[in-house]
Amino acid sequence: MSTTIRMSRAGTKKRPYYRIVVTNSRSPRDSKFIERIGTYNPLLANEDPKRVTIDTERAQHWLKIGVQLSDRVHLFFNKAGLVKTKPAFKPVRGSKKNKGGDAAPAAAAA
Repeated sequence: MSTTIRMSRAGTKKRPYYRIVVTNSRSPRDSKFIERIGTYNPLLANEDPKRVTIDTERAQHWLKIGVQLSDRVHLFFNKAGLVKTKPAFKPVRGSKKNKGGDAAPAAAAA
């Protein structure tokens, strides 16, 4: 069974709250999980220590077994010092690039 550490959504509409869980990689996002090892509340300030909570002892146990990390959880673990590698992606917040690609500048020139 391939396992992964990822987030499971909780909370209500427009009030997200995530649980960091160990689950089967083939199961749906909010379905059964093996163990809950942390939480993530994106509504709290970045400096708030309760924004991301991780049970480091259990996380290290699962990392020793060899579970895969989702990209966002990999960032959290890297920030907490549990993982030394860089994540496979670079998070990008809303960029100011042209959303239409190269078609809009060509149309403007014509």
